[in-house]
Amino acid sequence: MKTTIKLFAASLLMFISFAVLAEEAAMNIDGATTVDAAKAKELFDQGALFVDPRRETEYEAGRIPDAVSLELKSVFSEAALAEHAKPDDAVVFYCNGPKCPRSAKCSELAVSWGYKQVFYFRDGFPAWQDAGYPVE
Repeated sequence: MKTTIKLFAASLLMFISFAVLAEEAAMNIDGATTVDAAKAKELFDQGALFVDPRRETEYEAGRIPDAVSLELKSVFSEAALAEHAKPDDAVVFYCNGPKCPRSAKCSELAVSWGYKQVFYFRDGFPAWQDAGYPVE
């Protein structure tokens, strides 16, 4: 019994530690507009480019329809973004929600590269799904 309690306590402590260590995405990005799911859907309906910087396996498991996969760590670059959007085009960056900083980093980089209509969908794919919007 004592061993079970100790294992449970150790597991709980480890879970809490990981939760505390999880990196929280920025609330806002200078030069970008933070949007919620409803505004992201409006941009989607207007034909904005959606960029998904998650890992390829996450992208393949489910994504916003027609989103371009530009994995942050291995693919995302100024040249890669330029293949899909001009600096005046509306570009929406999303990932796995508030605990995923990838879309924040991509938004920040796009602004620094001169993109003028950068939309940071901080709540990301989970909020899109929760709203019942289309996925593929």
